[in-house]
Amino acid sequence: MRRQLAIAAASFTAVLGLAACDTEVTSSPDKPAAADDAKPGKEADKAEQAEDKETVAKVGDAITLKGFDGEKVEVTVVKVVDPAKSKDEFMAPEDGNRWLGIQFQLVNKGDKAYQDSPTNGMQVADAEGQMFQTAFGEITAGPALSSDVRLAPGAKALGWVTFDVPKDVKVSQVQVALNSGMADHTGQWTLQ
Repeated sequence: MRRQLAIAAASFTAVLGLAACDTEVTSSPDKPAAADDAKPGKEADKAEQAEDKETVAKVGDAITLKGFDGEKVEVTVVKVVDPAKSKDEFMAPEDGNRWLGIQFQLVNKGDKAYQDSPTNGMQVADAEGQMFQTAFGEITAGPALSSDVRLAPGAKALGWVTFDVPKDVKVSQVQVALNSGMADHTGQWTLQ
């Protein structure tokens, strides 16, 4: 009996380990289908070079992310404010830090309702790979993104997310994952 339990536990652990191997990070923006694929000579070469420069998502670009239960949400980094100012005198960044604000738009591209706490799955990073989480605080740039987003198919949410980062750190990217950051698919945008 104990042997069967040990085998079952080992099998379950192996399956979980294999499931975790499917993590995907997307840094390419969504693109509309090309209208004309046949471009002659030098024009085609110039078009290919321009496409290569556009392979990294940046502010204004959208990436469609996948969640655990087939969710599909198009996430766009709309604007960045650095430093961001507190909306009131009671909330402020920690000593030695500043607030960075990023406005996100989420659009449910799936065929069922999407419910999440999206700010749990958002973080910014510098060029060295140091990562910084969201902060609780509203900024003057605009309304905060809800901590409890519920979107019907086709619906959208728009709002600002605040990050608490050291004053001397230059933030270079932002990452977003669905399902409170637990989904295997992560979107990554360059902020420089």
